[in-house]
Amino acid sequence: MTHILHRTIHSKLPTAVRGQGIELFDADGKAYIDASGGAAVSCLGHGHPDVIAALHEQLDRLAYAHTGFFTTEIAEALADRLVEDAPDGLDHVYLVSGGSEAIEAALKMARQYFVEKGEPQRRHIIARRQSYHGNTLGALATGGNEWRRAQFQPLLIETHHIDPCYAYRLQEDGESDESYAARAAQQLEDKILELGADQVIAFVAEPVVGATSGAVPPVADYFKRIRNICDRYGVLLILDEVMCGMGRTGTLHACEQDGIAPDLLTIAKGLGGGYQPVGAVLLGGHIYDAFSNGSGFFQHGHTYMGHPMAAAAGLAVQTVIRRDGLLDNVKLMGARLDERLRQRFGNHHHVGDIRGRGLFRGVELVLDRATKEPFDPKLGLNARVKREAMARGLMVYPMGGTIDGKRGDHVLIAPPFIVTNNDVDRIVDRLGEAIDAALP
Repeated sequence: MTHILHRTIHSKLPTAVRGQGIELFDADGKAYIDASGGAAVSCLGHGHPDVIAALHEQLDRLAYAHTGFFTTEIAEALADRLVEDAPDGLDHVYLVSGGSEAIEAALKMARQYFVEKGEPQRRHIIARRQSYHGNTLGALATGGNEWRRAQFQPLLIETHHIDPCYAYRLQEDGESDESYAARAAQQLEDKILELGADQVIAFVAEPVVGATSGAVPPVADYFKRIRNICDRYGVLLILDEVMCGMGRTGTLHACEQDGIAPDLLTIAKGLGGGYQPVGAVLLGGHIYDAFSNGSGFFQHGHTYMGHPMAAAAGLAVQTVIRRDGLLDNVKLMGARLDERLRQRFGNHHHVGDIRGRGLFRGVELVLDRATKEPFDPKLGLNARVKREAMARGLMVYPMGGTIDGKRGDHVLIAPPFIVTNNDVDRIVDRLGEAIDAALP
């Protein structure tokens, strides 16, 4: 019997008792390769001695101080590091406890920015269908996953959604990447004009779409076009890098590869690598100045924001990534993972697309490769893949509803940054066995 309300009430979960490197171990001694980093969290794997030492050191000094009374050396040091590595123009940091909190804070920052500027009429948020921005009510309203939103719809604020940049499903036959990028980005301008150019607060997007669609990258100059449209109408660009950021795609910030910088950037997951709950919003100087020269405060806050233990974990994780050159390994092993996935599944009858960047890869499963027809959702293929993978000692992140929140199945692969060639080979071999065993 359990007194925990688990995610799935009738599931029987193994008990994790230990983690080392890229593996977790259950109470029976079985080892599982953590090929998804949990939910793209464990970027350094488990039990890293340097991070553990940093946490011990911080605990000996100070475990907690409320940010209404104090700042701390460790929180200031983490903020300094994040700004040092941030995209151009992002020069302040707001530390929180996770991704949903970061999105909620960013939405409030965006709204308050326009209030401070004397544009209180701006009220609309635009995001993309088949996006995920968190499970708190503001974040859920912003996200475009219909299944997650459906039963809570009466509680959600009004938001607006355009199509994602999802080449496998939405790019037309014979359409170039450049033409498709232009067509996809144009939807944002059309929506802004429909709502009123002086009524829109922000556009929110994941540079590489994570859990909801499975590591879907943009094409061509899509995000440069998005940035230009936002600038044209004075709309803030909020990039959600909670899952795809902090090195996961091969650069510290995913948007680096698209040649843009947002007004607000949300990070979490890989920031602290799972060693403590931590997230952050990186904000542009223009937003900070509006607060500083206006009311003098940001009207928001949480009990555990800027938590010293969380900040210690974040700084230690980022120090190890930089010191050990792990972004180079993400690029190298990301290319290896892509190569091995294409070798194993490139001619597979039920794999329609293999995509992603760095160590952030997705495999989309289809009933018919020629027509791209998905499997019947009643089959629960994604759950079957997860079960078969776990049976083989492999953790991956399968999800359903890839296409529209109901139809489609994909598997997300996001192993720790420390993986080797041999690790990648073992991951792909076990995944291949699991998918084949799960198919009807």
